[in-house]
Amino acid sequence: MNPTANATRAVYSTTSDIVRNLALVRDEIADTAAKIDVQELAGLAGHLGQPGRVFVAGAGRSGLVLRMAAMRLMHLGLTVHIAGDTTTPAIASGDLLLVASGSGTTSGVVKSAETAAKAGARIAAFTTNRESPLAGLADALVIIPAAQKTDHGSSVSRQYSGSLFEQVLFLATEALFQSLWENADEPAEQLWLRHANLE
Repeated sequence: MNPTANATRAVYSTTSDIVRNLALVRDEIADTAAKIDVQELAGLAGHLGQPGRVFVAGAGRSGLVLRMAAMRLMHLGLTVHIAGDTTTPAIASGDLLLVASGSGTTSGVVKSAETAAKAGARIAAFTTNRESPLAGLADALVIIPAAQKTDHGSSVSRQYSGSLFEQVLFLATEALFQSLWENADEPAEQLWLRHANLE
């Protein structure tokens, strides 16, 4: 089938579709988030609390979620860089690379982790796959028990592709930020002073 053949096809949704699928997404996120090992997440938080810069690398929608997390870590006063940006310096010993890949096999993400490991940096990873190359490189590993994006017949999620992984990744990184902030003894007004003013 030609993927562009349906480019002008009309799509629609009813109110009952929206109600049903809001419940579906909400319930899948709640169920999956409840299955995260909180000790794994706390271990990752411990790495974020150590001295050193934080580098963030991810592809696609997972990468977008990590960019949101990077912004919040910057608000906390951490020095944060996004891999691939033109001003991102070299990662080094003592730094932390924060990565995410549902499959744990995304080539660019795995390559970033390999480079970081060779430089002596620590690696904190989110994935669904404990046996993946990315998981094997991680100093701190958080398993999100969601379907992988190519598992289209999964009983884990009725949502498309890697949506559930990305949604729960967002919740996990928000919980990390909230936990770190609660122990930072800085009011919201102080964090706000770090917010971008060249918008």
